[in-house]
Amino acid sequence: MERHGSSVRPVVVVHLSFEGPDPYARAGGLGTRVMGLDDALAAAGVPVHLLFVGDPDAPAQESRGPQGNLHLYRWCQWISAHHRNGVYAGEEVKVADYSRTVPEFVVERLVRPALAEDKLPVILAEDWQTAEALCNLSDLLHERGMRRSSILVWNANNTMGFERINWGRLGYVAHLATVSHYMKHQMWQMGFNPVVIGNGIEPAWLDAPDPGGVSALREAVLLSGHTDLFVKVARWDPDKRWEMAIQAMAQLRREGRRPTLVVRGGLEPYGGQVRNLAESLGMRWRRVATFEPLARHPEAPWAEDVLRESDVLEIDAVLDRDRLRALYAAADGVLANSGMEPFGLVGLEAMASGGIAYTGATGEEYARPFENAVVLETDDPAEIVAYARMLAGEPRLAAAIRRSARETARRFTWPRTVAHLFHRLAYLSEREGLPCPSPAPSPTVRSDVRLRRSPRHPAALRKEDVQNVGVGGHLSAAASAPPAAVAGAADPARRLTRGDRPLSL
Repeated sequence: MERHGSSVRPVVVVHLSFEGPDPYARAGGLGTRVMGLDDALAAAGVPVHLLFVGDPDAPAQESRGPQGNLHLYRWCQWISAHHRNGVYAGEEVKVADYSRTVPEFVVERLVRPALAEDKLPVILAEDWQTAEALCNLSDLLHERGMRRSSILVWNANNTMGFERINWGRLGYVAHLATVSHYMKHQMWQMGFNPVVIGNGIEPAWLDAPDPGGVSALREAVLLSGHTDLFVKVARWDPDKRWEMAIQAMAQLRREGRRPTLVVRGGLEPYGGQVRNLAESLGMRWRRVATFEPLARHPEAPWAEDVLRESDVLEIDAVLDRDRLRALYAAADGVLANSGMEPFGLVGLEAMASGGIAYTGATGEEYARPFENAVVLETDDPAEIVAYARMLAGEPRLAAAIRRSARETARRFTWPRTVAHLFHRLAYLSEREGLPCPSPAPSPTVRSDVRLRRSPRHPAALRKEDVQNVGVGGHLSAAASAPPAAVAGAADPARRLTRGDRPLSL
C-alpha cells in the first residue's frame, strides 16, 4: 500500500547512467557529471545508489565516500568482459540487458527499503541508454503499488540518441530535465518543456594553479620560439570545431605570429582528418606519450625541446586536474569552441583555473563575452584570430577576463548545483502530490578564488622577460548511436503508468 508519511521526507537518490567513475566507464562529460553530482549529494548526507556500466574486473558492488553513503553497482559486467574497449563497446547488448534487469533490482532492493524507512525515492536517469529502463521501472513500481510514492526524472545531457527514444511513453512516465536552457529550447521543438538542472565543477577547480608550474609553461613556450600558447581538450568530433581551431592557428602563423597548440583528443578516427589538415597547412604535428616533465619537473629541458619541434603538440596521456589547471592558466586561450555544446564543462573548468575560454554560443550559459570569456558567434577561424590579436594588444582586458572568469566559476560548483536540484525536486514533488524532500545543506561559497598575484601574470610574460630560466616542460568517446526509426509516439500496447495523471513540465 502506498503511503506518503510526513510532509517533509529525507531523500534517497537512485542514479541510472551508462557512464560512471571507472576509467572503463568514463567516455566524456556524462561521466564527469555523474561523479561530480553523486559525490556532492553524498557529501551532503544523501544516500546515493549509482547503477552504471562499470569495469568488468572491479567488484560488482562497493560503497564510497566519507560517510559510506555513495553505493556503486557495476552493471552488465558479464557483457563488458567480452567488450573491453569501454562503456559503449557492445552498446546495443548492454542497453537491452540494462533495460531488462535494472527495474527489478531498483524496486525491491532500493525503493521498497527506502519507503519502509519513510524516505522519498528519487530516480534520476541519464540519456537515451536509460530511457527504456526508466519506463520499465515505472511500470513495475505501478504493479507493486509504489509508483505514486516515487519521483522519476529523465535527464538529457545532449541530443545523441534522441531518435531512439519512445518520447510518448517517456514523457508520460517521467519528468523531463536537461542541463541548459539551450537544450531546453532544443526539446521545445519536440513539444516538451523540461526543467533545467545544470552541471557544475568540483570545488577543487577553484584552487589557484601552482604559479611555478604556470610560469614554467609560459617560459617553455617563449624559449622554444613560440609567441602564443593555445589549448584544446575535446573528443575528435566535427561538433567540437577542430578544423576551425587548426585554421585559426594557421592564419596566426601567416600573420607572423608563432602559436603553439597543445591538444588532447580521444580515440575517434576523425582525429586523423584533423592531423592531415594541420600538416597540409604546413604545421608540424607531434605526439608525445607523457606530460610528466612539464607538470612535475620544470627544470628539465623536455618541454622547450618538444615545443620547439612542433606547432601542434598532442598529449597521448590522461591529464589530471592539476595538469589541466596549469595548462589552462598558462594559455593565451583555451579553445572550447564547440558548434553545439549542451553545457560545456571544459570552458567552465578553464575559467575556474583563471584561463581565457573561447566558447561557442549554445549551452555555455556561464560565458559573458569579453567579461569572463570570449564567446564565438561563428565558425569562422578569423573570429578566433581577431580576438586573439585584440587580447594580445590589451593585457589589462585579458587580466580582467581571467579574474572575472574565476569569480563566475565559483557560482557553478556541484554543491550549489545540488542545492538547485533540491529546489527543483520540491516543485516536482508538489506536482505529484508527494511530501517535500528534506532540503540539502546550503553550499559554502568560496571567496578565495582570486589568482595569486605577481607583478606580471605568467600569461603576460614576454620573451625578453625570460632570463636564466629553468624550463620544463581524456576523453575516449562514446560510439555514435546506430540509426533507428524515430519512436516519437507512444506504443498503445505499452502501459503508460505515471501515477494518477500525466504531468507536462
